[in-house]
Amino acid sequence: MTPGSNGAQPAVATRPREALEEVLFEIKRVIVGQDGMLERLLVALLTGGHVLLEGVPGLAKTLTIRTLAEVMGGSFSRVQFTPDLVPADLVGTRIYRPDSGRFDVELGPVLCNFLLADEINRAPAKVQSALLEVMQEDQVTIGGRSHPVPHPFLVLATQNPIESEGTYPLPEAQTDRFSMKLLVDYPSPGEEAAVVGRSLEPAPRVEQRVGPEELLAFRDDVRRVYVDRGVIAYAVSLADATRNPQAWGVGPLGDYVEYGVSPRGPIRLTQAARDLALLRGRGHVIASDVRDLAPDVLRHRLVLSYEALADGVTPDDVLEHVLTVVEPRSASREPGEPERARPELVA
Repeated sequence: MTPGSNGAQPAVATRPREALEEVLFEIKRVIVGQDGMLERLLVALLTGGHVLLEGVPGLAKTLTIRTLAEVMGGSFSRVQFTPDLVPADLVGTRIYRPDSGRFDVELGPVLCNFLLADEINRAPAKVQSALLEVMQEDQVTIGGRSHPVPHPFLVLATQNPIESEGTYPLPEAQTDRFSMKLLVDYPSPGEEAAVVGRSLEPAPRVEQRVGPEELLAFRDDVRRVYVDRGVIAYAVSLADATRNPQAWGVGPLGDYVEYGVSPRGPIRLTQAARDLALLRGRGHVIASDVRDLAPDVLRHRLVLSYEALADGVTPDDVLEHVLTVVEPRSASREPGEPERARPELVA
């Protein structure tokens, strides 16, 4: 079945794509390279999903997020997570006023449009639980009263993978709330030379290109992007292959995967693929949109076994093999792309 009753592809809204291209151009005045990460951040803006960025210090993770918030407008808060942080430092608390004899609520920095949670794995479990509520429910609770966060609301968190002392690894329940986990790598020698050259000059001032209200309107345009049932089946198949590797012919992975991708995986993957299709100028989603985003959406939803850790197997190794074995249905291919064999869904 093709999109539209007359077989024509649905028209793609051009304004979101043009506006976000302007956002990307403005960010690139400050950030060198990292094209894949920037594209994923734009996808997250359209999806409304939170993002976890992992990389060694000095890769411009914090600078990228701060620049993105400046270009998008809206309120921005940065919280440096430390072991002595308490939930009240994040969500706020009640303060007694002796002059009035009453308690007033002081809201915390989490009530903003863009929250940068820097070094999120350095906060203790109580702080992580407080952040979990606001990520899932879009509200904070203080003194029995709920306070909604402004919309759009996006948590952009960073963590350092090379330090373990004084850190608190995020529980699976919290990592699952992040739509994507992006691995930020070192720049190429040419990109690094450009970074050094730019550091010798004053940092450029960026301008706001899109406002929060406009971003919310763009999300309405995204909902009109057509998603074929074959695309949905492909996203579900990728998740199911991590849970039932024997049924999909990836049996050797059975010893490496303790728990497969949760149901949030294919949900977020399909939503993100729809956003990516819009950014790429299409009014429909194809299999390559799902395939390109699968590692970023699914890697943090895999729980690996001790055998995987001992053998040096990473979630990306597992997903690379799954993407090789599991093929999309013909309905989710680009027109003219040859059809490939694909296992049927497990009953």
